[in-house]
Amino acid sequence: MGVGGIDHSVLVRIEAEHANGISSVAILDVLASLGVKFSEATLRKWVQLGLLPRSVRVGQKGKHAGSKGMYPSTIVRQVLEIKDMLADGLTIEQVQQDVLFVRGDLDELRRSLAKVFGTLESAIDKVDSQPLRYSVANDLTYARELADQLVAKLTDAESRLIHKAAIGADAATG
Repeated sequence: MGVGGIDHSVLVRIEAEHANGISSVAILDVLASLGVKFSEATLRKWVQLGLLPRSVRVGQKGKHAGSKGMYPSTIVRQVLEIKDMLADGLTIEQVQQDVLFVRGDLDELRRSLAKVFGTLESAIDKVDSQPLRYSVANDLTYARELADQLVAKLTDAESRLIHKAAIGADAATG
């Protein structure tokens, strides 16, 4: 199972479909399709409180098309995780202050690593030497495994700290 009762594979699919970012309207639509109650006002509030990342202005194709705010594709997962923490008894303030809240940083690390690997993999395609391409491709495969392990360990550490904070909140209120 994934987050908020939503299967992990569903979240991965959503993130892949919105790899270049997701608009606030699409966030609300996706959450509604998953049966999750969430409003635009709550989205704005959580962004303002620093619980969710701010959108990035992205230009649209076409003359006078302007730009629109796009959030990281992982924001749906983040919303579900915050809702889980709140359901476990944490207050917004505890989520904001007492919990080691590095989820946004972890997401940024994932995006940065994906960009680095993508750039290096593109560069491999331009190398004429077959032995060099093979060697570097093997190194990248190993490095990707290590990066995945690193992110998984950091995510696990954060999750355990959040769980400990939730238990502390239960003890304080119970």
